[in-house]
Parts: sequence; structure tokens; C-alpha cells
Amino acid sequence: MSEIWLVTGAAGGLGRAVVAKGRSAGAKIAVTGRDSERLKDAFGDEHLQIEADVSTSEGAKLAVATCVERLGTPTRLAHCVGSILIAPAARTTEQQYRDVLRSNLDSAFFTLSNVVAAARSAGQGASLCFVSTIAAQIGIANHEAVAAAKGGLDAMVRSAAATYAPQGIRVNAVAPGLMDTPAAAKFLSTPALREASAKQYPLGSIGSAEEIADLMSWLLSDAASRVTGQVWALDGGFTAVRPLVR
Repeated sequence: MSEIWLVTGAAGGLGRAVVAKGRSAGAKIAVTGRDSERLKDAFGDEHLQIEADVSTSEGAKLAVATCVERLGTPTRLAHCVGSILIAPAARTTEQQYRDVLRSNLDSAFFTLSNVVAAARSAGQGASLCFVSTIAAQIGIANHEAVAAAKGGLDAMVRSAAATYAPQGIRVNAVAPGLMDTPAAAKFLSTPALREASAKQYPLGSIGSAEEIADLMSWLLSDAASRVTGQVWALDGGFTAVRPLVR
């Protein structure tokens, strides 16, 4: 029996990489995004494509309900919705702050709520994986808003893992460092910027969407059946290792 994957934020760089993993695994996949044209550009006529803004309760409910109606209850959720804001709190407007919370935390909460409700209604287990950031684990200058949002996501993951473990529902997250994706393109737009960014990491490299998708797909799989409530850093040693100063 095929697994049913729901991938939110599917048209982004990470979302596409995760969908490719699901396709390789033979899963039935529902892809969601706020822009149906972007979904069409990304996937052509493949997969169930759902236009929905999961940063709202109504949008998340629509995405999950459509998946249930058209494919079945999702057994795997890869939540790839998010945004980046690099600015100190004193220079962050209220609208910017609200947008960061909505994109990174509200979307995760509403999607979690609706997926676990569907799984419990169907009497089945499920595996959910969210995307955090290393900025929620260690202080990085000018990341106050996104650190607050992703810090809330990390706490949500642990609480939800405790709540739903008796129903066989696992909840985890990955916490990447800087990734070479379209969302981070402005930070890697020149060789000098790329080199400077890589030097921040003990292993001296920038992560890829495919690396994060590999970890997410493993956490979603039965191979990780005893893993829940974890936030896995994939950051070239950034949060755990002091780089060698040459």
C-alpha cells in the first residue's frame, strides 16, 4: 500500500527536493502552495496540487481535507513552509514580525493540528516533519524574529510528540544552517559571499536542499520508527563545534 505524503511549501527549493524523495519511494503525493501557477511550473501535471495558504486555519484545513478526499489520509507530512528575515529587533517592523510568525509558526501549528486530527479520525499513525533553524538553538545576531518563531516551532514539536505518541503519531523537525536554495540566493550571490558564508561552518561548506530532504525523508520513514520529539541539526557542526581559527 502506497504511503500518502502531504508536502507544504512544495514549490520552493526544499519542497521540490522532498517531493522527489517521495516520488522515488513510490508515494502518492499532495503538494500545496499559495500559488497554483508556481505549483504547475514546479510539477507540471504530476501529483495532487492544492492551492492553499496553510498559515491560516482555514487554509490548512482545506489542504488536509482535499488530500483526504482525493488521495486519502496523509501518513507523512513534510512541512516546508517558511521565510527568512535577517534584521535586528529594533529595525524589524511590526508587519515584518507578524509575517515571520505567520509563515514559520502559525503555518506549522495549523498544519499540525489538521493532520493529526485527520490521522486520529482515521485511526492510523502518521509521521510529521517540520523545518526549524539553527538560529533557534544558538544565538546568531540579527535573527530575533525568525529565532522566536522557530523556537516556538521547536517547543511545539516536543509537546506534540508527547501528546500524540500513544496514537502512533511521530513529530520531528530538522534544523538546517544556510542552504543553497532560491530563498537564500541573495546571501550566496557572489563567490565572495559564498566563501564567507562557508567559513562560518566548521565543515566549511553550504548545505543543499537535497541533504535536508534526505534527513526529512528518513525521519518520515519507518526506519526512524523510534524517533520522535527531536530537532535534528544539519549544520556542518555550527551549533556543536567551535571552528578552528587559522
